[in-house]
Amino acid sequence: MTTRPTAVVLGVGPGLGMSMARRFAGEGYNVALVSRTAERHPAYLAELDNAEAFAGDVRNGIGATLDKITERFGVIDVAYYGPAAIEPDSMPTDITDATAEAVEKAMSWVYPAVEVVGKLLPGMLERGSGGFLFAGGLSAVRPMPALGALAVSSAALRNYARTLHEGLAGTGVYAGSLIIGGLVERGDIHRMVVSQREKYGDAGGHTLDPDAIAGVAWKMFSAGDSAESVFDAL
Repeated sequence: MTTRPTAVVLGVGPGLGMSMARRFAGEGYNVALVSRTAERHPAYLAELDNAEAFAGDVRNGIGATLDKITERFGVIDVAYYGPAAIEPDSMPTDITDATAEAVEKAMSWVYPAVEVVGKLLPGMLERGSGGFLFAGGLSAVRPMPALGALAVSSAALRNYARTLHEGLAGTGVYAGSLIIGGLVERGDIHRMVVSQREKYGDAGGHTLDPDAIAGVAWKMFSAGDSAESVFDAL
């Protein structure tokens, strides 16, 4: 247990996830890092003070992992939900080829966000403070047929976050959405694209600084007013 507030980063990676972790750590938070495997955890933890890492897959039920974090740090004050909706080497098919099965699979990244809220929100409401930040894609606000079923799930997550934001008005608990349109620097997909320019082309002008996004996210959370921010490098 600790008197410091605690931030949970769900789906931590070398790009935006770690930028979020560094930002909240710099603001005086304990940070709990969660990703599917522990392989990269030692490198992540070497960058942070007052942090611990936990292996957990949001699609397989994240409640037990959140319980472990609560046992270690006490209450969870803010949760960042940013697991990758696609694998770096597995791109979606066009919307004209999207099947019901593909949409169902894409939606499997949305349901855990609701699970996280259901697990943490009652305590936040009781305390009158806390918050959630959800990372989604630009296809939530702009038609992008090439992203197929992923565009459907992105829109669903964005709508959930915005509706939750409105539903929490006046409670002291915040919910906001980060709409990402571009390659997040240092992230796995960015590294893949840069390393295969002959396949993906030049990424110049289409990248986003994860530290800048994390800075905006912190301002959104700490101010508690804006429902979303759009980062468009496309």
